[in-house]
Amino acid sequence: MITLFAIPKPMEGEFLRIQENAILSWLRLGFGAEVLLFGDERGVEHFARRHGIDHHREVARTEAGTPRVDDLFRRVETLATRPLIAYINADIILGRDFPDAVRALENIRRPFLAVGRRWDLDYPGTVDFSDPAWEADLRREVDERGILHPSSGIDYFIYRRGLWGEIPPFAVGRTMWDNWLIWRARKRGAMVVDATASIWAVHQNHGYNHHPQGSDGVWKGPEAERNERLAGGLGRFFTIDDATHRLADDKVDRFRDAFHRRRWWYTLPAIWAPAAWAAALGAGLSWAITGIRKRIARMRGRIS
Repeated sequence: MITLFAIPKPMEGEFLRIQENAILSWLRLGFGAEVLLFGDERGVEHFARRHGIDHHREVARTEAGTPRVDDLFRRVETLATRPLIAYINADIILGRDFPDAVRALENIRRPFLAVGRRWDLDYPGTVDFSDPAWEADLRREVDERGILHPSSGIDYFIYRRGLWGEIPPFAVGRTMWDNWLIWRARKRGAMVVDATASIWAVHQNHGYNHHPQGSDGVWKGPEAERNERLAGGLGRFFTIDDATHRLADDKVDRFRDAFHRRRWWYTLPAIWAPAAWAAALGAGLSWAITGIRKRIARMRGRIS
């Protein structure tokens, strides 16, 4: 049903354990998901060969040497052999509810993008997948110590090929590109489905020693600033809260609550030009009316 793809960090240090936990959980989903790994980071090819995973070394990179989102997403559309495709960060453990969620999404007949929030967990251990209770044990730890991540962080994208059109040459692992993808899906008229209630995704907390400048280099460095420019500014910073539908109990339903209605109206100018023109006209009229009122008030003050 689905091809999962990722571009892991070097398989060394804490990221060896974290990424092994994550990727091996995908291989044990039990419904024949195809897994593709990209990039030539240290240890990735060896890991892929050891576990029989299809690996592709070559990915276009930015001037700073960071893999590019556009090339990664373009290449997977030619390589994937399943009808659905999912990008997923290589530190995310998936549970056995994932196949049921994918089956429900497969029934959607119009373009869609499914995203969801993750659970953050300090997890220094190695998952023993030979233990049938591994998921139950991990769920217990998440229930006790896990924190649901804010809606601005997106760690997986499930869609059908042909959704995106042209993607800017974003740097993977920096800011804004994931938020831009939600904006792009909305802009192209796709359903955006919040799958948080149906997909249990666990993010294993980690440091940022993979970047020479640490977390500042990832979130505030030149490539992060470049990503923001490529995205077209913060007006296209869409989050999971901007989903139009939700997946729960194997059913996809439109959001009809007040919060999501307000979000829809608030973001409409960013995805529909007439709404943007109307908003600009309204802002201009408001500015003009305010100016007229101030001048009238000053004139009345002089007369009195």
